[in-house]
Amino acid sequence: MSGPQGNPQDAPDRDTEDFIRRLAAAARQEQFLTVVSREDALAAFRAAVPHAALAPEMVPLAQALGRVLAGDVASPIDVPPFDRALVDGFALRAADTEGAAPSQPRRLALNREILACGVAPALPVAPGTATPIATGGVIPRGADAVVMVEQTEFDEASLVIDVSAPVRPGQFVGYAGADMALGETVLRKGLTITAREIGMLAACGLAAVPVVRRPRVAILSTGDELVAPGSPLRPGAIYDSNGAIVAASVAENGGEPVALGIVRDDEAALEEALRGALAGHDLVVLSGGTSKGAGDVSHRILGQLGSPGILVHGVALKPGKPLCLAVAQNTPVVVLPGFPTSAMFTFHEFVVPLIRALAGLPPREEQAVAACVPQRVPSELGRTEFVMASLGRGPEGPVALPLPKGSGSVTAFSQADGFFAIPAARSGLEAGEAVSVVRLGAGVRMPDLTIVGSHCVGLDRLVGLLAERGFTARTVWVGSAGGLAALRRGECDLAAMHLLDPETGRYNAPLLDDGMRLAPGWRRLQGVVFREGDGRFEGRSAEAGIAAALAEPDSVMVNRNAGSGTRLLVDGLLKGARPAGFWNQPRSHNAVAAAVAQGRADWGVAIASVAKAYGLGFRPLTEEHYDFAYAGGTEDRPALAAFLSLLGALETAAALEKLGFTPVGEAR
Repeated sequence: MSGPQGNPQDAPDRDTEDFIRRLAAAARQEQFLTVVSREDALAAFRAAVPHAALAPEMVPLAQALGRVLAGDVASPIDVPPFDRALVDGFALRAADTEGAAPSQPRRLALNREILACGVAPALPVAPGTATPIATGGVIPRGADAVVMVEQTEFDEASLVIDVSAPVRPGQFVGYAGADMALGETVLRKGLTITAREIGMLAACGLAAVPVVRRPRVAILSTGDELVAPGSPLRPGAIYDSNGAIVAASVAENGGEPVALGIVRDDEAALEEALRGALAGHDLVVLSGGTSKGAGDVSHRILGQLGSPGILVHGVALKPGKPLCLAVAQNTPVVVLPGFPTSAMFTFHEFVVPLIRALAGLPPREEQAVAACVPQRVPSELGRTEFVMASLGRGPEGPVALPLPKGSGSVTAFSQADGFFAIPAARSGLEAGEAVSVVRLGAGVRMPDLTIVGSHCVGLDRLVGLLAERGFTARTVWVGSAGGLAALRRGECDLAAMHLLDPETGRYNAPLLDDGMRLAPGWRRLQGVVFREGDGRFEGRSAEAGIAAALAEPDSVMVNRNAGSGTRLLVDGLLKGARPAGFWNQPRSHNAVAAAVAQGRADWGVAIASVAKAYGLGFRPLTEEHYDFAYAGGTEDRPALAAFLSLLGALETAAALEKLGFTPVGEAR
């Protein structure tokens, strides 16, 4: 054999050969690492990975806390399901107390039943009588108010009470559906469920709810130097903090972390772990293995797992430059830098938005909002009052709109963005005063659109369609006249209304102020509702049926609240008459229908869709116009423009027709 014989001791050992191979790999990677801007990296990642909510799943109510609603939730019942007393006292007719004074009390005979909670009334309240009733008890037929027991004198011997002050109609009465009406959308798609929403769902009788599936996020830590917390720390090693931080951050942002442990810097072992992580997970997050060190192999593996593979490897961030973004087997993969600061900075910048989007959650938001009150808010002197409020957009910035619902309302919390305090030393806040609205739940999000006025299930559907276009809407139900007043004060973007002008016989348009514009919505058929089989209405027109009902003293009507569009119609029908039940004035079509369906009244006026939902007879009166008023010059605002365009959309027309309404087209 020619040439010198080599000394076996001079040959490089296997560790040295492996070290050389890893150095060569690092040199090849240096050519691959191409730094792009943060904006370009985000754009590439979003283009390749849909940032959209995952498919829905049904979960029991007990497991819904913290989950995100996958669809709108409509109440399957009225809440409360009947007219109820708000205090302990006596159910009576308010007319029987007119002129009452301490020196001239009105004496009422007590009916021989006590309406505790859960007891159905058996006796009507006739003129000159009253029925003892507990808080939450069902208001009996004939009664239109409740007087507190403290405001009466009871004569035990003769079973009568003396009322020493007049009682106003509707006093201490909570009307059926005043909190949540049958068919009313009470929770919106995309809402994070907190304890208050759990209460609302339970009050509706719902045992399960559709929620967005939580994204399953596989978490791998890579590096020969890593040791799991709790294990002995060998020389040259460090504890794996990134894995724990990432897992906690995933859970904090709505994901389901799946910790897969530590994988050493071995290409075969890492490839096996990565392939396993891709199966059954919505996202894979690795920490370590992105820079140009000799131990980094993840980029090579990702390049072999299919198209599109690596999207970005290197971002112009400090810290966080060696970030790697990829898609393998239709699953996004993010390889974070190894240093904890770099890892968490890039995680919150690139991964958190994706996890929250997959989970259906909005971006993180501030904990408090500075706002002003648009009108005076009265308060009881000597007591600190916390006022639940929703946020709207006023002419000069955010406004805090106090919610009208009282302490017995389940929905007050859900509709509130937060609350503000009125100090005990103040008797109220004046219009324009600044307040700090403290957030509730997961955070405050200013609505894109505020709608105030008359409720309609058609508007519920339209708001849902608006949400599908990325715009949120806050709805506050105060009646048509209240909505128009709110628009005048600049408290809302739209007033939902159906007001008939008695002078012109036209709806809505004649009642607008200069500078307001009208967007036609849809037509709703108004009519008389009654229980099937009632001979006063069967086979007769609405007008003839009302005449027959008014001719019978025992016939009881149910009215509507002053300021509502329906009330104007009712007043025209009654022509000054004040029949029994006139002062029973709930604020919704559903409450009218519930009173008739439950026998507490014999007839009322409501829309056809509500009559159908309650199984009532219906005699048409008129086709009312349910429209939207807004301030001229605001129609180009994105959310309002989207709403107005929806009014003329084919999908809106189809949805309205399905609900029994007649769409009329575009804004004018």
